[in-house]
Amino acid sequence: MEYFVIIIGSIFVSNIVLTQFLGICPFVGVSGKLSTSVGMGGAVLFVLTIATMVTWIIQYYILNPLGLGFMQTIVFILVIASLVQMVEIILKKVSPSLFQALGVFLPLITTNCAVLGVAILTIQKDFNLMEGIAYAMANAIGFTLAIVLFAGIREHLDLMEVPKQMRGVPIALVVAGILALAFMGFTGLV
Repeated sequence: MEYFVIIIGSIFVSNIVLTQFLGICPFVGVSGKLSTSVGMGGAVLFVLTIATMVTWIIQYYILNPLGLGFMQTIVFILVIASLVQMVEIILKKVSPSLFQALGVFLPLITTNCAVLGVAILTIQKDFNLMEGIAYAMANAIGFTLAIVLFAGIREHLDLMEVPKQMRGVPIALVVAGILALAFMGFTGLV
């Protein structure tokens, strides 16, 4: 039951993007097309899951025993940056079109506060390794859900008649706000 609460809570109730407002940069930047949104979601899923697993192990088997807890943020950023570099290399070889479509937003996963935030929150919430992995995967799924929903809405908005002053970023921000309000409606569930 605890894993169910972690997963549902992370995807819907405490969605990392729409209720905690972490990871907004790629959320707004990459959500112009559905295909790139799915690709970014997959990259975030991979990086977030592996980063949380590696940072949990480093925290509990290296930093804590050696009394180096103050190095947590720096070490976590280095782990995340290494994983993002690995994802970039893999995407460049496997899917050059997706690599091009993600552009500058792929390296921004390194500084995506959602990835670092989930790694730190896993430690702060005192999850064991399996709970931490479930938490990371659920947050990545929540991120993907939010970015794919937002991309679908933005693609639909491109076909609609929107007043000239509201086209582009303004209407995207209004829609993101409404989407965030909709997800905040789930907070009464858990």
